[in-house]
Amino acid sequence: MNLSLYLLVLTLACFPGPILVCAQTYTSCNPLKKTCPLDPAFGASQSFDFTKEISKGWKPVGTVAHDKDGMALAVAKKLDGPLVQSDFYIMFGRVEFTLRAAPGTGIVSSAVLQSDCLDEIDWEWLGGDNAQAQTNYFGKGDLTTYDRGAYHPDPGNHDAFKTYTIDWDSSRILWQINGNTVRTLEEKNAKGQYPQTPCFIKVGSWPGGDPDGAPGTIAWAGGLTDYSKGPYTMHVKTIKVTDYSTGSTYEYTDKSGSWKSIKSNGGSIHGLNPGNAVPSSSPVTSKASKVNTVATTSSACSTSTKSSVAALPSTSVKASSSAVAVSATSAAKSSPTMRPVNSTAPAPIRSSGASGNGLKGYFMTSVLLLAGYVLGLVI
Repeated sequence: MNLSLYLLVLTLACFPGPILVCAQTYTSCNPLKKTCPLDPAFGASQSFDFTKEISKGWKPVGTVAHDKDGMALAVAKKLDGPLVQSDFYIMFGRVEFTLRAAPGTGIVSSAVLQSDCLDEIDWEWLGGDNAQAQTNYFGKGDLTTYDRGAYHPDPGNHDAFKTYTIDWDSSRILWQINGNTVRTLEEKNAKGQYPQTPCFIKVGSWPGGDPDGAPGTIAWAGGLTDYSKGPYTMHVKTIKVTDYSTGSTYEYTDKSGSWKSIKSNGGSIHGLNPGNAVPSSSPVTSKASKVNTVATTSSACSTSTKSSVAALPSTSVKASSSAVAVSATSAAKSSPTMRPVNSTAPAPIRSSGASGNGLKGYFMTSVLLLAGYVLGLVI
């Protein structure tokens, strides 16, 4: 179908009103649906110091500043949603974020790995909860189950710098706080939704409690954001990245989304951590290609979850990954996904500039999405 028309319909459905605020997870090109540019591979191990400037290999989105505590990602007013995003991808690996989450009711801080086909691995912190952290994961943007998230004890996450790690290979994902594993996900227990495609990295903060947001999202974020009491600042000192694979670019060889279908140009794909790494594919000749420019607006309008690791409140609705506020122009380029928590019912729609009735908004969303689908079939 006509992608621009489809995305426009989605945008109108999710964002009524002239001013738009939404957290979005989307991709500029999904390699499971069409041929896309290759992903630039990191293929190395390096620690990036953000205490003085934005490190090479990372791009800022929104207002990103520095102060005595490092890179400052502040929500000071409506539509703020600063983040930094890597220009490179890893194909399995270990990422260590040394950061301090932002305080403030309704403020969300997040550190995320995300692929072009919407595999995702998350850390998230709420500004109104100085005692817990959240973890989550998604496979190919799948919305059929909502039992993937978990809360973990994390006292003082607004007060002190800690190192939060994602250690990811083909068989399991570890989430760690200061070196202590708080959650393990084995591939066999992921119900077919295991993240396993090349991921870029992003870190940011955003106002999940914006007064114009959906009630469910505001409830998950801990309440309404009071901008007059800000700014609310997340700080990042360092990010250490280790790519378990090597090469110059990562390439999808089919539409399966399996890690075994990913090839490295100029290197090898390693499914396991370095202690047990065995190349799964031989190096292939590098193809001339531009790199995949991933859309810089990140996160989903709402997402996940209750978990067998630690149950989430059944009434909460959350937004996936590090969100940013966007204008109508940039929102029209995205395809937001709505993800309820612990429920098969549709999640509330977030909107700005439109008060309106929630049921009416959901009805209009359904009509517009159906219209987009029909138009796609016609086109």
